[in-house]
Amino acid sequence: MQITIPENLSTRLQQLAARRRQPVEIIVTDRLFTALDDELDNLPTDEQAELRALHHLSDDALQAIAAEQMSPENQALLAQLMARNSKNDLNQKEQRLLAELVERGDQLMLRKAEAAAILVQRGYSGEPDELMTPHV
Repeated sequence: MQITIPENLSTRLQQLAARRRQPVEIIVTDRLFTALDDELDNLPTDEQAELRALHHLSDDALQAIAAEQMSPENQALLAQLMARNSKNDLNQKEQRLLAELVERGDQLMLRKAEAAAILVQRGYSGEPDELMTPHV
């Protein structure tokens, strides 16, 4: 399929591609995926904006986000609170902290998954879960 676009839009796309050092096709594909991504519509507006903004980042930045991990301290605290929660041994403050850590973890996984999916769309080989593994 071929489409015709106005000259001024073509010029802007070429300039953006040059700045990003990416082919125009990648830029257009990223923008179309962003515009057509219905799955994000069910998220809160600020999360939608954050995930859509990922499409404008460099491959290096996306790789860093895809490999990002929750801090070891927060991982340990989350595990401890979850274990205690399964025994109904949390006070209200600890329950709120657990809920906050779970929410942060969910947001992190969503960011990581979106970054990995964008990288795959841009032609990186491998599965998104491989891209989400930290490189040591």
